[in-house]
Amino acid sequence: MTQDATPQDNAPLQGVIVLESGARIGAAIAGSLLAQLGATVICVESHAAGAFAQPKWHHRLPLAAGKLSIRIDAANPSDRALLERLALASDIALRCSDADPLAYQTDVLPALAARAVLCDLTAFGDTGPHSGWAATDVQIQALSGMMDATGMADSAPLPVALPLLEHLAGIHVAGAALAAYRLSSAGRQHVSVALYDAAFSAMTTFLPAALGGIRKTANRVGNRHPLSSPWNVYRASDGWVLVCAGNDDQWQRICGLMGQAGRQLAEQFPAIADRVAKADAVDAGMQAWIGKHTIEVCTREFASAGIPCGPIAPIDGAANEANLSHRAMIHQATDPAGRAIFVAGSPFRMSRSPGRAPASVSAPDADRPLVMELLRVRSPLLDTIGPAPRSSDRPLAGIRVLEIGHYTTAPAASRQLAALGAEVIKLEPPGGEAVRHWPPMKGDRAVFFSFQNADKRSLVLDIGSPGDLERLKHLLAGCDVLIENLRPGALARKGLTPQALHQLNPRLVACSISGFGVDSVYPGRPAFDTVVQAMSGLMDLNRANDIPMKTGPSIADVMGAAFAATAILGALEERRRSGLGQFIDLSMQDICAWTTQMAWNGQGLPLPPRVESGDQGFHLSDGSTPSGEPRIIPVLGIFDVVHCEQTLARKLWLQARAEDDCEQTVIRCPARFAACPDPVPVPARALGIDSDAILRELGER
Repeated sequence: MTQDATPQDNAPLQGVIVLESGARIGAAIAGSLLAQLGATVICVESHAAGAFAQPKWHHRLPLAAGKLSIRIDAANPSDRALLERLALASDIALRCSDADPLAYQTDVLPALAARAVLCDLTAFGDTGPHSGWAATDVQIQALSGMMDATGMADSAPLPVALPLLEHLAGIHVAGAALAAYRLSSAGRQHVSVALYDAAFSAMTTFLPAALGGIRKTANRVGNRHPLSSPWNVYRASDGWVLVCAGNDDQWQRICGLMGQAGRQLAEQFPAIADRVAKADAVDAGMQAWIGKHTIEVCTREFASAGIPCGPIAPIDGAANEANLSHRAMIHQATDPAGRAIFVAGSPFRMSRSPGRAPASVSAPDADRPLVMELLRVRSPLLDTIGPAPRSSDRPLAGIRVLEIGHYTTAPAASRQLAALGAEVIKLEPPGGEAVRHWPPMKGDRAVFFSFQNADKRSLVLDIGSPGDLERLKHLLAGCDVLIENLRPGALARKGLTPQALHQLNPRLVACSISGFGVDSVYPGRPAFDTVVQAMSGLMDLNRANDIPMKTGPSIADVMGAAFAATAILGALEERRRSGLGQFIDLSMQDICAWTTQMAWNGQGLPLPPRVESGDQGFHLSDGSTPSGEPRIIPVLGIFDVVHCEQTLARKLWLQARAEDDCEQTVIRCPARFAACPDPVPVPARALGIDSDAILRELGER
C-alpha cells in the first residue's frame, strides 16, 4: 500500500473553493476530481431524505473522501442563509437542479450561486420532453441504448449496477468547470451537462449504423466483437481469462500456441470473416485449450505472443491487480470511526501537479468550524456580480493542440478540446488513419471518422522519415498541447521522450493515453477497451449468469477521452500560474478501477430493476410518475434513440457540410456554456487538405 499524496503548491486549483451541493453521484464525482486537482471542496449534506440523497450517501466513503463536510437543513432559515453565503463565496458551485433535496432551485440561489462558475448536472437538461425528470442512471441506460447493447444476444438486456453514466457525466462536469473557470474573469459562468447527452456521446461505435438507417433487433454481442473473432472471456482452470484477436496474424499466433489442435483451427478458419461467421466453433476450440491451463499460464503465453489478453481482476476489498498497485491506485485512508479503509488513488498522473489521493473521510458536519472560517476569510471578497456577457470567445480560444491519435480515446479527447475553441491539428501517416475506411461510409468518408474528428485540421507527415520528424518537432515547438494514444514508447523511440518534449517546448502539455500507462508492469502490452474493463475490476461487478460481462459501449475508451480532456484543462490552468507545461501519463485501467471504488470495502451495489419483456419489447418497471402511477420505461435500441424526441430536441446530432459540400453527420459534445456561442461542428476534413497551409505557417513551404 502506498502513502497518501501530499498537497502541493503547484496544484492546478490551489486556493479554489468548490461548493458541491448537487445530490447526484455525478456531482460528487466532479467534486472528487476537482479536489484531486487541488481545490478545497465543501460537500453539503442534507438532513432531507430525498430520493437522490440515498444513492449518493449509500456510497459516502468514496464520494465524501478528501472533502470538507457541512450539513444543511433546508427547513432552517439560518442554514438556508448560510448556504447562500457559501454559494457567493465559492469559485465553483456544483448543483443538480432536477434532483435536489435541499431545494436549491429557489428564487435566490440561481442568481447568486458562485462568484465564478455554476455547473448544473441534470438527467436531461432544460429542453426536450424529458426535461425536469430526475431519472436515475439505470433509467438513462435504458433510454440511451446502453442497456440494449449490454448482455448476451439471446438474453434480456443487462442493466449495469455500477453508475457508470453518473461517472462519465461527472468527468464532463469537472472538465466543463475547468473550462468555464478560464473565462470567469469576465463574469459569472453558467455551464450544464445532461446525463442523457453524455450517454449518447458514449454510444459512438453504435451510432454510424443507426444514423445510416440500419435498425437491429438487438445490439448485444456479450463479450464478443461483431467484426472480429476470437474475442471473448474463457474459463481457465482457476478463473476467467479474456482474449482478443484483432486480425489474422494474431489468430495465427494464437493457433501456434495450441499445438495440433491449433493447427487444425488455423486451417479450418484462416480468415477473420470465417471466424466471425463460425464464432461458436472458434470459441469452443479456444475453450478446449484454455480450460486445461491456469490463468497465469494463459496470460503469460498469450501476452508473450503479443495477444491482447488479461484475467478478470477481482474486487476483493479493493481492485486487486498488479499494475494498479504499481501505479499507486490503491490507498489506505481513515473513515469517520477511525478505521482503515481502501480508497482509490488519483488517475491524474501528472509530472508537475499529480492528483491528490484522499487521506480521510470526515463525519457528516464535522468540518463546520473550518468551513465557517473559510467563509469568514472569503466574506470581504464578496461583491455584486452580474451574469457574464455573451462572448465570441470559447474557453480554449488561442490554444493549439496536436493530436497523434487513432480509434477513440485521443481523437475523442481532442474533439472535446476543439469544441471548447482550441485549434486542433490531427496528424496522420500517409494513407491516413485506418478508421477513415471503417464502414459504413458516406461518400468517401467513414461516418464514425467524420464525427469523431470534427473541427480538426488534417496534416499528413511520415514521422519515420528524418525530414518529417524534424517538421513534427518544429510544429511541437509552437503547440500548447500534444495528445496521443500510440503504443507506449512509440514517440520515445523517435527521440520524443517527455524530457525531450520539455526541452523542445517548456510550455507544452503532453498527454499520453494508454491501456496500462507509460509507467507500467506491462510495458508494450496491447490493450483494447474490453481488456481494460476486464483488468480493472469492472467486469467482475457486471455479470450475466455469473459470466463477467463488458459494457456494450466502449466505456473505458469514452471515459478515458473525457478524463484526458479534463486532465489537459487542469494542466493548462496550472500553466497559467507557472508558465510551464508537464507530462500526463493516463491509464484507462486506472480510470476504470477508480470507478469501481463504490464497491470497495465490502460495500455492495444496489440490485438494478428487472428487465421485463412485453408486447412492445423490453422495458423497466421502475419509479413512478408525478401521479404515483408506475413508470414503464422502454429499453430503446440505438436506432430509436437516434430518432427519438429527446435526442432531436437536444440536437445531439445534426448534418453539417464538409469542405467538398457533402453533408456529413456531426455529434455535439455534452458540455454547454450559457455565455458562449454553441457553434455547429465541422465534419472531419479530407486527408492532408491542410498540410500545405500548416507547413507554410511553420515556414516549411
